[in-house]
Amino acid sequence: MEIQNAFFKRILNYFVRGLVLVAPTYFTLLIIWSGVEFLDSILPIYIPVSEQRSVYLPGLGVLIILSGIILLGFFFSTVVPQSFFKFSEGLLRKIPLVSIIYYSIKDLITAFVGDKKKFNQPVLVTINRDSDIKKLGFITQTDLSHLHIKDFIAVYLPHSYAFSGELFIVPIESVTLLNASSADIMKMIVSGGVSVKAAVIEEKAEEVS
Repeated sequence: MEIQNAFFKRILNYFVRGLVLVAPTYFTLLIIWSGVEFLDSILPIYIPVSEQRSVYLPGLGVLIILSGIILLGFFFSTVVPQSFFKFSEGLLRKIPLVSIIYYSIKDLITAFVGDKKKFNQPVLVTINRDSDIKKLGFITQTDLSHLHIKDFIAVYLPHSYAFSGELFIVPIESVTLLNASSADIMKMIVSGGVSVKAAVIEEKAEEVS
């Protein structure tokens, strides 16, 4: 009986190790492939091979879309004057519903990529001073004077295991800058604290400015 139990424990151990290797790879490829299929469905490409038959080429639509985005980026960066681009955005800003949708999407994208990244200042926020409970987040605005708010900053606190979060307006003294990369902190939050060792987090002595 002991030999049988040891055998099944070893088989279960091998299964768990195999699952740890296979599951992340599978779901990563599944998410990437789903994204490729979605983009490909926007611009499906069919190549005629005969008068009655056409062959669908997967991935070609994605390649065309990505190439088009790169060309547009190059065109608006080198050919089109920035004054014209600002003028066009100024017109969009005056259209009530369109301005909300356009600038919300633009600000969200530029928060992750480009020269104006927002999630590049990881911080530790004291939620409850009595119990000393803290949460990890990212500073998104340090100046809230346009809202007539002083001595407070805007901090975004992502949720674990979800692509969502909440915006908090917190006192500056409740926020501590962290000496860690934004990517490591984001992985730690999203994974519920299991992706990154706690040793990478060190509090900075300087104040938030």
